[in-house]
Amino acid sequence: MSKELYTKIIGTGSYIPPRIIKNSYFLKHEFYEPSGAKIEDKTNEEIIEKFREITNIEERRYVEENQVTSDIAVLAIQDACESAGISKESLDFIIIGHNFGDIEEGNVRTNILPGLANKVKMKLKLKNPDCICHDIVSGCPGWTQAMIVADSYIKSGYRKRGVVVGADVLSRISDPHDRDSMIFADGAGATIVEAVESEEPTGIIAHSSRSDSIKFADLLTLGKSNNPDFEGDELFIRMSGRKLYLYAITTVPGVVKDSIEKAGLDLSDISKVFIHQANEKMDEAMLSNLFKLYKVKDIPDGIMPMSIRNLGNSSTATVPTLIDLVIKGKMEDQEINTGDYTILCSVGAGMNINSIVYKW
Repeated sequence: MSKELYTKIIGTGSYIPPRIIKNSYFLKHEFYEPSGAKIEDKTNEEIIEKFREITNIEERRYVEENQVTSDIAVLAIQDACESAGISKESLDFIIIGHNFGDIEEGNVRTNILPGLANKVKMKLKLKNPDCICHDIVSGCPGWTQAMIVADSYIKSGYRKRGVVVGADVLSRISDPHDRDSMIFADGAGATIVEAVESEEPTGIIAHSSRSDSIKFADLLTLGKSNNPDFEGDELFIRMSGRKLYLYAITTVPGVVKDSIEKAGLDLSDISKVFIHQANEKMDEAMLSNLFKLYKVKDIPDGIMPMSIRNLGNSSTATVPTLIDLVIKGKMEDQEINTGDYTILCSVGAGMNINSIVYKW
């Protein structure tokens, strides 16, 4: 049997900010409806408890005041290089999935010039001029989209080894007057990928993607504060939570099924589903609907690792961070074994969906 090129993860890393922000942090906030009406029929205690029931988020992480997205991306890459046992100078490419570039403390303005990947290369003091840099802005699926691009680089022979990062600092672009702001968090995750020749399929086996923009591009956008008296013209994340939830639970399962079929596998072959940590109930509904597509009633315990309860929704960082935690034995009762088939999946602004079948 002839050998083929595959894209394989040889090291993982993450940076989880040390600042723990519990739900009680929002008790003194003034919340407004998207219409601009102040919410006065519910106490903040009631709002926060309802939020917890829906999302299962109890706390999230925020970066330190002196940190920006490129800083935490560097820390995740350094962790991944150490895990892989490689030198940063051996990297042929740096691809960073993010949404807002660097945002300084106290300033909602984004800074994406030069690109985040170039800033990261500068901060890493990486001298190799053949290490190319570019960013991917694709909503929460930025890291999965970047992995698909990296797979194309490697399978075409264009590059042999690189790092794929998902990093976002959402705490600084979240409207303090919007209940949905409680969902967002900060973080960075990185994976070192490398070309591997193998007679047996390994690494990235197949992937499937979908974009629905005509009807759904406005489900996640930037807009002014819900508070009509908010001073300034800053733009914050605006999310149509209910519509996004319905889109995700009805559309994502089909994309995942398509990726499994492209890999020539069945759902029973899948050991783990690493899915974007957006909302625990939404993730559970997506998984349930995936199993319904296969007419399978019983969902195996532990098939979908969850970090959202303690880490919140860090957008592009959620999936690579989750993988790193499991690989390094930092999640109770979760592990990945050689030969396991897993799903790496995300859905977000666009609306964009990616699902990757990965064999460890």
